[in-house]
Amino acid sequence: MPYRVALLCGGNSPEREVSLKGGEAVERALVSRGHEVVRFDPPRDLPRLAERAGEFDIAFLVLHGPGGEDGTIQGFLDSLGLPYQGAGVLGSALAIHKGLSRLLYQEAGLPVPPGKVFHRNESHQIPEFCKHLGYPVVVKPATQGSSLGLSVVKHPEELPEATERALTLDHEVVIEKFLFGREITVGILGNKALPVVEIIPEKSEYFDYETKYTPGAAREICPAEIPEALFRKAQEYALRAHQALRLRHYSRTDMIIMGEEIYLLETNTIPGMTETSLLPLAAKVFGLSFEDLVETLLLMALAKEPPL
Repeated sequence: MPYRVALLCGGNSPEREVSLKGGEAVERALVSRGHEVVRFDPPRDLPRLAERAGEFDIAFLVLHGPGGEDGTIQGFLDSLGLPYQGAGVLGSALAIHKGLSRLLYQEAGLPVPPGKVFHRNESHQIPEFCKHLGYPVVVKPATQGSSLGLSVVKHPEELPEATERALTLDHEVVIEKFLFGREITVGILGNKALPVVEIIPEKSEYFDYETKYTPGAAREICPAEIPEALFRKAQEYALRAHQALRLRHYSRTDMIIMGEEIYLLETNTIPGMTETSLLPLAAKVFGLSFEDLVETLLLMALAKEPPL
């Protein structure tokens, strides 16, 4: 059955260009399945969407970062009575804040790197904390995605610049011990964990913004070539993280393997949706084409599961 879809992409976060690219891919997939699609860019089009809300059956979100994954657009759509795929207001707000998500992971018994959240007013405490934690450390904004503003600090003299860089994007920063290991990510679709993806950066030490969006800068291996026990543990951890953060429909949790343990880094509530993004890659290995994945998310949202 064809549906009338309001496709939201763009936004005003630093991930705008990634969102627009993903929106184009999703629009092609929706149109290929016979749906009617009208695109809206939140910074300028929300009044128009409010006026036309009654014309649509559903909103499809391809927005990333603040303004897209923090619950604000979700609350707007709830007020219009438009169903949408992905986390509701609460789940979005919890997952985008890396400090709050750390606490919820720990409450659910999930391992996280040693670390702490600091408000801008507490930034003078960061050097002493890092000295106690031991270098290298990761410094990142509390509410940004795609590794924006993230720095790996190996020496104390690098810390002020890294802290300021993070604070230009947020008023809170997360300081964590930098863990050397294998980077993996696991998607959730419905109540199932998708195959584990291993990410191997070719030109940098970690999966930073440039590596994520530069063709050939990283290799993605799916299914990940890791021991079966670790594979299953990663899938279990991703599902437990999804539940701990009060998410629905889908998500993708990034982790790092060290020895026999897996540590959680963050959970994305609107994962990248280009045809070569990590969640669509895992879905493809699972047996879903990109078009199948988009259609599945559409139908999940139309089931009108109560937003969390």
